[in-house]
Amino acid sequence: MASSLIVHKRIKTTVAKAKALRMYVEPLINRSKEDTTHSRRVVFSYLQNKDAVSELFREVAQKVATRPGGYTRILKLGNRLGDAAEMCYIELVDYNENMLAASGEAATGEKKKTTRRSRRGGKKTAEETVAAAETAKPAAAKAEPKEEDQAPEAEKTEE
Repeated sequence: MASSLIVHKRIKTTVAKAKALRMYVEPLINRSKEDTTHSRRVVFSYLQNKDAVSELFREVAQKVATRPGGYTRILKLGNRLGDAAEMCYIELVDYNENMLAASGEAATGEKKKTTRRSRRGGKKTAEETVAAAETAKPAAAKAEPKEEDQAPEAEKTEE
C-alpha cells in the first residue's frame, strides 16, 4: 500500500488501514528529504519497489522539502455498503490541486503567511484606526521639500 500511495499519490482504503499506513509512510518521506545512498537503501528495504523509491526521491521529496511534517491527508468518505467499514482517501498533501487552489498555494506557488495572535494586544476600534491614520498624514505633509523643489532655488542663487 505504501508504494501504491507514493506512485499514485492517492488511494482509497479503510480508515484503520489509512491510519496505519500514515505511520508507516511519513518516516519514509521524511527520510527521502536527504538523498543519500544510505537513505535510498533504507527506504528500499521498506518498500521493495524500485519505481516507488525513485518516484519518492525525485518528485515527492522536492515537493515536501520545506514541509516540517504532515505529508499525508485522510479524507473520510462514509461507510462501505457491504460491511459498513469506514472508507477514506489517503493522499499526499502537496499533490491535491483542488485543496491547494482553495488555499491559494497553487496559483501563486507560495504558501500563505500565517501569524499567531496574542491576547495581550487587544483589538482596535474603527475610530482608533481612523485617528491613527489622520495623525500619520500631517507628519508626512510636514516632511522636507523634495530635491526637485530645491534645485531651482540653487540655480537662482548662482545667477
